[in-house]
This record gives sequence, structure tokens and C-alpha cells, in this order.
Amino acid sequence: MKTAISTLGMGVVMSILGLQTTAQAQVVVPDPDPNGTQVGAGAPSEALPPPRSDNDAQPPVAAPMAPGVGVTKQAGVGGTQAYGRAGVLELGGSGGFSISDRYNRFELAPSVGLFIADNLEISVIGAYSRVHVDGQGTSPGATASEFKLLLEPSYHLPFSEVLFGFFGLGAGVKYLSGQDTGFALAPRLGLNILIGRSGILSPSLNVDYSTVDVINTPSGTVVGVQTSYGMNIGYTVMW
Repeated sequence: MKTAISTLGMGVVMSILGLQTTAQAQVVVPDPDPNGTQVGAGAPSEALPPPRSDNDAQPPVAAPMAPGVGVTKQAGVGGTQAYGRAGVLELGGSGGFSISDRYNRFELAPSVGLFIADNLEISVIGAYSRVHVDGQGTSPGATASEFKLLLEPSYHLPFSEVLFGFFGLGAGVKYLSGQDTGFALAPRLGLNILIGRSGILSPSLNVDYSTVDVINTPSGTVVGVQTSYGMNIGYTVMW
């Protein structure tokens, strides 16, 4: 009897141990793949170089470049630089007259200009004028001297190799003898006609705007803001 009980007990114990072994076998996680599974792009950490400081030089930046415009020598026929090209220097002057409802003026104006870019010129113009103001009724007229200094940018449009049209806008100061210094604005429109090797004939129409009193006359002072219209013809030489 004791032998049967012992045998039964051993059977129960073995059954319990078998169940525990089976349960343990169900929950044990297998060892991972030694190669692993890569997630995303890149490389495994152990395959990368160790981190270190990186002191690369700053890349150079772009610097704006201004065109090196100098004075061209031997411009014109036989040279490499035509009229209107950057670097061409223009020297000469002009003469002309202007009229308004109250006065007339004869003017001489020397000038020097430099093309700072193709077809774009900056000129300095100095002018001397002799102004005559008409009298009123029995009052006689009067004359005065006028001085003007202008800075004029102008654009020259080529119609052919020897003919250009141009527009300039001069601005500066004006002084009339016996009066104060005032502001002067002088737009002009005209032609550049190439003559010979390096000569330029430049007829033009102009408007003269001035804030200087024209002159005092026995009948009173002419209004301080005066506009006149005129014609000029100039002759210059390019270098």
C-alpha cells in the first residue's frame, strides 16, 4: 500500500515539474540575431569614427567688384574705343542763347565729361552768360552777368556709328551779379554728330530753371523763379 502511494506521489510530483518546465519553455525569449536588424539609413555606431572637434576654415565670401574705368587714350577713328564707350573723356564747350517773356541771355559754357559706363556720361559744365532784361514802358532795360556750375548725367543713344541722340539733366548753382546765389536746373535734349577722327558736334534744345532774381530794373525786380528756353551748339573732342 505504501509502495502504491509512493508511486502515485512520485507521479504527481513529476507531472507538476513537467508542467512548470513546459510553462517555462513557453515564456523564454530566444537569443537575438547577432547581426541585428538595421532601422533607417546610416551605419552602426561601432562602425563610425569617434567624435572629434572640426575647425574647418570659413569659406570666402563674394566681394562686389567696381569696374575699373580709366581714361581711354586715342579714342575715335583708328582707335579701339568708339564714342560712348566707358572710359572715353570728352572736352570742349558750347555756346547758345535763351529767351523768356522778360529777358534774353547769351551763354558760353566750357565742359568736361567722362563716360563712366557705356553710353552713360557724367559732365561738369561751367557757364558764363550775359543777361539783358527788357524795360517796361519808358523804363530802359538792364544787363547783368550770370555764372552757373552744373553737374550733368546724360545718356547717349547710338543711331549709327556717327550719330547719337542724348538727354542730359544738369543741376547745380547759379549766381547773378547783384543778386543772391540760387538753384539751377537745366535739362537738354540733342544730337551728337561725329566729325573727323575725334570731333563731336552737339546741337541741343534746353530749358533753364532758376530760383535767382534775374535783375533789378527801374520798374522793379523780375520774379525770382524764372524759366527760359534756348538753343545751344557745342563742339567737343574725345580722348
